[in-house]
Amino acid sequence: MIDREQVHKVALLARLEMTTSEEEQFAIQLGSILDYFEQLSELDVTNVKPTTRAIDVSNITRPDKLLPYTDREALLKEAPEQEGDFFKVPQILSAE
Repeated sequence: MIDREQVHKVALLARLEMTTSEEEQFAIQLGSILDYFEQLSELDVTNVKPTTRAIDVSNITRPDKLLPYTDREALLKEAPEQEGDFFKVPQILSAE
């Protein structure tokens, strides 16, 4: 069971300001969540395959198709900045 002092400590670490009544409320709520996890740990799941979802989900996006772009100049004109035949972008890595 989690108590108000533990909630207070976690709130300090997360830099959350909580009143004493909020800490008590969170202690009760988190305690019930932890009790539920304890109930779940009693289940026999030896024949249950690991999964990330309860239902199967498939990707419905279309496959990428590589198509040549014939008007290179028009494409380069759309860039905010260009340098020769290339797009110029802000540097994100240091030179070191």
